[in-house]
This record gives sequence, C-alpha cells and structure tokens, in this order.
Amino acid sequence: MEELFAELCEREGIAVDPIRGMGVTLGDPGKYPAPRGFRHKAATPFAPGKEGAVRCGFFERGTHKIVAVPECPVEAPGARQILNGIAREAERLHIPAFNEDKHLDLLRYAVVRRGWRTDQVMVTLVTAQRDLPHAQEFFEAVAALDPHIVTVAQNINGRPGNAILGEETCIVYGAECMRDQLLGCEFDISPTAFYQTNPQQTELLYRLAIEGMDLRQGDVLMDAYCGSGTIGLCAAKDAQDRGVGIMLLGVERNPAGIADARRNAELNGLTRSAWFMADDATDYILDAADNNERVDVLSIDPPRAGSTPEFLEAACALKPRRITYISCNPVTQERDLHQLLDGGYRLLKITPVDMFPHTDHTETVAVLERR
Repeated sequence: MEELFAELCEREGIAVDPIRGMGVTLGDPGKYPAPRGFRHKAATPFAPGKEGAVRCGFFERGTHKIVAVPECPVEAPGARQILNGIAREAERLHIPAFNEDKHLDLLRYAVVRRGWRTDQVMVTLVTAQRDLPHAQEFFEAVAALDPHIVTVAQNINGRPGNAILGEETCIVYGAECMRDQLLGCEFDISPTAFYQTNPQQTELLYRLAIEGMDLRQGDVLMDAYCGSGTIGLCAAKDAQDRGVGIMLLGVERNPAGIADARRNAELNGLTRSAWFMADDATDYILDAADNNERVDVLSIDPPRAGSTPEFLEAACALKPRRITYISCNPVTQERDLHQLLDGGYRLLKITPVDMFPHTDHTETVAVLERR
C-alpha cells in the first residue's frame, strides 16, 4: 500500500495512515484470535452431481470445481447452512442444477444476506429460466430454512459467463426488501442493490469519509455512485444530529439502488433534504459542470474500475471544497487521485481499512481539499 502511493504522498507531503484493522468478532479470542463471522453476504454456485444430486460450495482456486463447505468461519452464523439447505431442497424436488459447460438446466447460484444490526435474512435464487418444477413448494421450503428469512427473490440469468445476477428479479416470498442499520440509520436493501459485505468495517469506513467531508451549514453534498444511498444518508443524518442543515444529491445508474435510496431517505426522515437520480454518474456530473451547478462536497465511491477521466475532469470543474474518495481498488484510486491533484486539489489524508480480514483486499478513504 505504502509503495503504491509513495510518489503521490511524497508530492503532497503526507504519509499513508496506519491500516484500520478489525478486532475479534466471534468465538473464543484465545482460540480464534482473528476476526470471524464478519461476512454478512454469502453465495454459492450450484452444479449437477451424480444421479440428480445438487452440489454447492466454493470454487477451488483457479477452477470451477466445486468444493463442499459445511460451514465457513468468516461468514455470518447460519448463512452457509441456508445455502447448503437450498441445495438439499432443490435435490429433493428434482430441480436440476445448472450445467455451465453445456449451458443447460436451472439452478445457478444462491445469495444470502444477513442483517448486522437486525436479525433479518434475504435469499436470492439465481436461475437460468423463470419456470421451475414445483416452484412454489421450493420457494416456501427455502423460506422455512431459517425463521429470520423475510425475503426470497428469484433472479433470472440465462446469459453465458460468470456474472451471478441477471437483469430480471421478482419477489417470490415475503417482503420486497430486508432491513439493516448503519451509524444509526435504517436501510432497506433490495435483492440487487449494492450493500457492503462487512457492515462493522463499513461503519468505520463511512466515519472516516464523513469526518473528511467537514460538512457545514447550507452545503450541497453530491454522493456519486451512491448505491442505496448509505454514505450520503449517513452523512446527512450526522449533519442533522449536529444541527447542520445540508442538501444531499445522490446519483446511481442502478434503478433498484435509487428506489432503495429514496425509500431509505423516507425511513430516516430526510426526504426534504435528499434527492436521488437514476443516471450514469459521469453523464450527470458533466451536465452539472456545464450548467455551473453548485456542489460543496463530493463523495465518490466508484466500482473497482475506478472513475472515468471525464467524471474527474467535470468534478474539478465543479470545484467542490472537499472530495472524499472511497475505493475498493487502490491501483485505480491512485491513478484517479493524480488527475484530481493536477486539477487543483491537494491530498489531506489517505486511510486504508481492512474490509476483508485474511485477504490482501484493502479499501481506502482519501480526503482532498481544493487548493
């Protein structure tokens, strides 16, 4: 990490902050000193076995050979049991697992999300076709695997390739969303909307970003790549609790995420001060720059590919006082930060956060200020 940002930090006269790690979450600290049970999203592929068996688990490294997993110590308690139970119920009801080599049959993946501050569970079943044998019995059997399951969704993905989710999703049991909490805010999460996998470290990540925003009375905060609105709404609620009134504008291309964000603004009493737009972040900010719209603080949380040169150029043209940049890929973040620095910003701090212990994956929060 330090090596990656060395030139950039030397130029700015700062050092990368120490990594913010994660303490023990489950189990006996003496026996299990490392964090456990922190992944609140778990998934499995399915594959056909002998004589109609349905296999599930993890892909062996570098292959698509499935290794059975009775339990996983880093997943939230009960998540893996639900996934294994889905395979058993599919096998019992003769719902065949998808054969990715032949591109035949039905059940492809399952995704389980467990609440962190709540006990709610959401299950998404990914199938190659909409119609399943014994469909209603299967959906009800899946819902009965855990008393905390509030939503079962079916996602249709008939495309070749390794992408888990397709474009069509319908609720087949229970509520439209599950609910969780972050930093005192309530969030409804729909099956395809983005929500961080490790909520405990997400709170730390968001606190660092919110501190870096330095929001003031009357500020306009733009939350780009906003997903279901979590960062922006947490920031707006924090400002409100401090008696600071701001205006929040969230932009996200996924319509399901925007629907969640609008619902979440209502849940948290922020409908009068929060607006969410279903649009490409680059397209929106280009229009905003052309129209000389006011943005005082810009929050960026792009996908792994990073932002785009056009977005960053428009961001510099808008001249927000502060920019916070959350990244899940330090390589693309380092690239993008150079463009922001050349566009008139200075780097105040950069803090790595260990979102996925036991891996080399690190997220970072960079705080920039207009020179």
